[in-house]
Amino acid sequence: MNKAELVIEVQKQLGKDTSKAQAERAVDAFIDAIKKGVKKDKAVQLIGFGTFSVTKRAARTGVNPKTGEKIKIAASKTVKFKPGAGLKAVL
Repeated sequence: MNKAELVIEVQKQLGKDTSKAQAERAVDAFIDAIKKGVKKDKAVQLIGFGTFSVTKRAARTGVNPKTGEKIKIAASKTVKFKPGAGLKAVL
């Protein structure tokens, strides 16, 4: 499912009175809230759905697949998602 399909599904869930533009604003607001929450609190927990959290990746050595040359990959932060029990039950 891509964002456009998600917007259509949100529109269906909210009912016939909801426009596609309103559903898209709702999806955008949700995504922005997740971004702000992860940045500020380092984690966003949605009971029954899952948890978004910040993790650190250590610096490491990689290999350029074209040339075989070894390259240094800097340390970085990334977001990890751990599904909750409710989401796992659906799968």
